[in-house]
This record gives sequence, C-alpha cells and structure tokens, in this order.
Amino acid sequence: MSTPAALLELRGIAKRFGASRALSGVDFSLQAGEIHALCGENGAGKSTLMNIIDGIHQPDEGTIVLRGDTVVIDGPAHAMRLGIGLVHQEIALCADATVAENIFMPEINTGKQAWMNFSALNTRAAKVLARLGQDIDPAAFVRDLSISNQQLVEIAKALTLDCKVLILDEPTAALTDNESAALFKVLHDLKAQGIGIIYISHRMAEIFTHCDRATVLRDGRNVHSGPLAELTPDELVRRMVGRDLGNYYPPKQSTNAADTNAGPVLEVDGIADDDRVHGISFTLKRGEILGIAGLMGAGRSELAETICGLRPARRGQVRLNGKTLAIRKYSDAVREGIAYLSEDRKAAGVFLDLPIAQNISSMALRRVSSAMGLLQRATEHRLAVQLGAKLNLKSDGVAIEVSSLSGGNQQKVAIAKLLATQPAVLLMDEPTRGVDVGAKSEIHHILRDLADQGVGVVVISSELPEIIGLCDRALVIREGRLAGELAHDEMTEEALLRLASGLCEPEEAMA
Repeated sequence: MSTPAALLELRGIAKRFGASRALSGVDFSLQAGEIHALCGENGAGKSTLMNIIDGIHQPDEGTIVLRGDTVVIDGPAHAMRLGIGLVHQEIALCADATVAENIFMPEINTGKQAWMNFSALNTRAAKVLARLGQDIDPAAFVRDLSISNQQLVEIAKALTLDCKVLILDEPTAALTDNESAALFKVLHDLKAQGIGIIYISHRMAEIFTHCDRATVLRDGRNVHSGPLAELTPDELVRRMVGRDLGNYYPPKQSTNAADTNAGPVLEVDGIADDDRVHGISFTLKRGEILGIAGLMGAGRSELAETICGLRPARRGQVRLNGKTLAIRKYSDAVREGIAYLSEDRKAAGVFLDLPIAQNISSMALRRVSSAMGLLQRATEHRLAVQLGAKLNLKSDGVAIEVSSLSGGNQQKVAIAKLLATQPAVLLMDEPTRGVDVGAKSEIHHILRDLADQGVGVVVISSELPEIIGLCDRALVIREGRLAGELAHDEMTEEALLRLASGLCEPEEAMA
C-alpha cells in the first residue's frame, strides 16, 4: 500500500545566521490529519524551521512543497493565505484592543469598510472561542485577561484561518489542565477534518498522549523521524539530547541530612493578603526542597509574592533563622536573604537586551562596586563567570545579550541573578517552564546542589511529576489556603490532585 502524499514537505532545508549554522539539510514531512511532534532541545533549530514555514525567514537551501506544489513563502501574510497558521510561544496580541479585534486582526487590516460592526465581530469571536470551550468576553480588552486566556485568544486567532497546517509552539505552557484538555479536544477535531498539526512541546506526556509521529532535531540536523508508538519517552529524550540523562531527578534529601538540618530556615505564620492568600502557615527546613502544588489560580504564586513583599501582607509573620522580618517591599526580602524567581522569565526574570554580566549583577550591585559606589566592571565580569560556571551556563562569554541564549540558559542567568544576592532562601516559581528536558534535568540538579549547601529551596510547579520527583515535601494550596501537606513517600499525582481539587481532606490523602 503506497504512502499518501504529504500535505507539507521540507526537503534539504539549510539556514545560516552569520557564521552560525542553524539548520543543515533538514527534511520534514506532515501528513493531512496527523499531529506531528517536533522535538529537540532549545537551540536545536525547531523555531528556525517553523519560522521558515511561516515565511519569517527564507531558507538558504532547500525546497518547500505544500499540497504537491513547490512554494516560496515570502512572509507570514502569504503563509496565512496558503492556509498555514503559526501560534508562537510568546504571546503577540495587541493589549489595547478587544479579544474580538485581536482574533480578526488580519481581516480588519485588509478590510475596506468605513465602519466596524462590533456586534457582528463579537458574535463571530464568541463562536470561535466556544470551539475552545471558553466563555471569554469578546468585548474584553486583552490587557485585562490572564496569561492563560491570552494564550487561548492566540489559538483562537489561528483557528479563524482556513487552516490546512497549524503550528503550535508550547501552547499549553500557561494553561490549566481543564484548558489544556479543551485545547486537545479541538486539536483532535481539527485532525479529524484533515488538518495537519505540528506540535512543539517539552512535555513528554502530551507528546505521547496526543501525537502520531515525532521528528527530532539536534544541532540543526534530523536525528529521528517516525511513529511515536515505536519509541519510549526515555528513547525520545535520548535522541533529543544525544546522551543518556541518567538520573533525571537528583537523589532526595537523606533522612540523616534531614535530621542534621532539622531547624527551620524559614517560618511562615498565618500570612495573608486578604485577597488571594488566606492565613497560610508552614516551615522550610535548611537544606530541603519544599514543593508547592495546586491548580492554576489557587494562589501559589501569590503566596510567594506575599512572603517576599511583592504583594502587601495584611496579616502574619515571616521568620528567617528565627528572626522576625519586617518585609514591606521586595528589596527588604532580598536584603534579608529571600529571593524570588518569577514564573514569567522574559517579563520579570531577566533583562533580555542587557549582557549576561549586567543581568547577574543587577540585584547585587554592592558586591561589584567600590567603597565609593562606583561600578567595577572587572569585578562584575568575575562574578558572572564564577556563577555561570557554577550553573554550567553555555554561552559565548558573559558580554553577550541574554536574548541570544536558549530558554534553558536564560533561566540559568535568572537563577544566577538570584544567587548573586547570596540568599538563604530561594522561592522558585515554575523554574523549568519553557526549557527543554536536558536543561530541566540540569536545573533540578542545580537546585539540589544548592539545598545540599544549606539553602532553603521552595519550588512552585504546575508539573506534578516535577513536584514528586524533585521535592522532599509538598504543600498543596487550594483557594488561597493550605489544603494539606505530603511527605516524599506520600506524594502521588492522585494524592496531590485530590487535595488540590478538594476531593478529600488532608488526613484522607495521607492515610
């Protein structure tokens, strides 16, 4: 039986940026009615390949064949007319326009009507959003939406096209489980209609549950393409990173170490902001990694922000090494030894347009300044090199801009920036979001090394396997309150979800 002709074929695609070769003779094919995973570490060439399909970049070599015809895609607008829709990982909506205006922006830009029929536009937008199982107000301004709802608007915008090829780059990174389930239902409906979907994700569970085939890029070259049924997750990861990762998660804190470091480094007593956080108490032992789990919107990030002064605490106390702290703003927390990593790396974690060295020193200027307060660039450089080496930062030197780094290395710069403050406690909000599996494993080991050195580490994560695999204990937050606590040998996805969703009381989950 002959193989059906591909909906989309890329043959021998090559692309250089200056002296750097991003792609070398890449072949890729997409069938109609399939979900095809495109896998690889950050920097492997996935984004470059997708930008070539979308017409953002032109290949230096190679051919693109769409539905049997050789095409030259000379820009995103041309790609749209050809039936290619690309949803980028980074949200690119107009914040001061409505949901409906954003969804139909391409149509509005090419329209010739003197007056806009906003009622009809909102009605059409509501129908598109309903396909995603959402009741987002089409008349709402995008700036007023949560990040997850903005991501859904991006996806809805792509679905308004007469799509033949839909490209999704990490579409569930900011979505709840329910929102993700609604999205996958739509994707399978589109697949049944004969649409070909290219799916980029670092989440192995999503890839193996929903994708039919996988193509793996490494260092700009094809290293594998075939049905996912023929691979295990470990085999796929091995092809992506070119090596066996060994222990993906580092060993947990031993019982003896836990006894040695039994004293709490951080004590939180009845902390509340009277909005999203309602009287939460817990302790963090020296040298342990404490996980904080819960459904999106449960108040996990808000708890960390209230502890470190990014949100005003109306009630409660925070004690560090037995000392009660007066934290009114974030700089107070940093000065006392508490540092926070935001879940939004590019907006609040790093300065993309500044060099690595300036990023790393930005919260610890006194360490790199003279007694007269003058910045000493040589000292700044040495600090950046030292912390970069500690975190195995891969770069062409600490003078290059952070924007040129892969997602995993950008995250390492964000962590190095915190370490420059010499913290006693690290509050890490989604520390591995948007990074590839190899970088995730490295960050896990970095956090364990820091804990072993006596730093108290709190990890907030929406990925339950990460909580279970990395953390020594886990707190579960529900509706801004502590729903329960689980020891490392009590943590299962079921136990965490039952506490997070309110299906059981803490005693029942830990029984």
